[in-house]
Amino acid sequence: MLDAGTDASFRGLDVVSEKVVWASGTGGTVIRTTDGGETWKVFKVPGAEKLDFRDIEAFDEKTAYVLSIGNGASSRIYKTVDGGENWKLQFTNEIEEAFFDSIAFWDKKHGIAQSDPVGGKYVFYKTEDGETWNRIPDSWAPSAKEGEAAFAASGTCVITEGKHGLFLITGGTDARVLYSPDSGKTWASSSAPMIHGGDGTGIFGIAVRGDRGVIVGGDYTKPEHNSANIAYSNDGGKTWQTRLKENPFGYRSGVTFVTDEKIIIVGSGGSDISQDGGESWVNIDEGNWNVVDSKGKKAVFAAGPGGRIGRYEFGHR
Repeated sequence: MLDAGTDASFRGLDVVSEKVVWASGTGGTVIRTTDGGETWKVFKVPGAEKLDFRDIEAFDEKTAYVLSIGNGASSRIYKTVDGGENWKLQFTNEIEEAFFDSIAFWDKKHGIAQSDPVGGKYVFYKTEDGETWNRIPDSWAPSAKEGEAAFAASGTCVITEGKHGLFLITGGTDARVLYSPDSGKTWASSSAPMIHGGDGTGIFGIAVRGDRGVIVGGDYTKPEHNSANIAYSNDGGKTWQTRLKENPFGYRSGVTFVTDEKIIIVGSGGSDISQDGGESWVNIDEGNWNVVDSKGKKAVFAAGPGGRIGRYEFGHR
């Protein structure tokens, strides 16, 4: 465990490098380290003290975007270009029924924010200059199934891949992975072999590395349930398969590729590591974590409730 200097609950996490890591959470809180987690600076974004920052996307020690969740104006996007000292409010949601979950970027200026469905369609806003946000036309947006939505659990409801790839994961009445090859203009859908049907079931986290993909989830109301809560792709996310009927872990909300073969997953009941691309798993701990991210073996971090921040060190186990 690392000392973050706050008791905020974290669900947003972005590991930029071995030294630079950002995290975001409740109470309008953002934290940043520039020394690999030895020390952290805590920021309270002005005007956001009652907001919950569920996702953060950072590019260096100076530049980061944060997304807050909630209906209507509670969903906002702020940006800093001076390491968190000052924040600019870039976007305030004006759609009363919308509830934003996640934000992702292809590069520093090109990004996308995603909301749960409104009128049967997922809602997306894009930026192409890193400053202004505009809604993607409904004619582009994918349709949602009745009772389907996304979970703002680990900042990965939407993730980008390559120059134009985009993934959206869902839960509720169905558990699907939706993929767009052209930054959200067209979409393909793949149902995943994950538990679904209840309000707290479905896919909660995704990681893609080239042709390899891993999705995790389950039923967060029954965190010990250990089947149909992880699936894999070997074709760039087009199709998803299970490998084990029962997994040695329950509900998990976050996943990251450390290398092609090393994968770490986290959830409210602990964290686990696979050294063989997901064929087998070994428990790391039983702590409560929400999100995990990495930039190689020397930069693996996880975050959770109550100010929990951890760094995994290979070779110590």
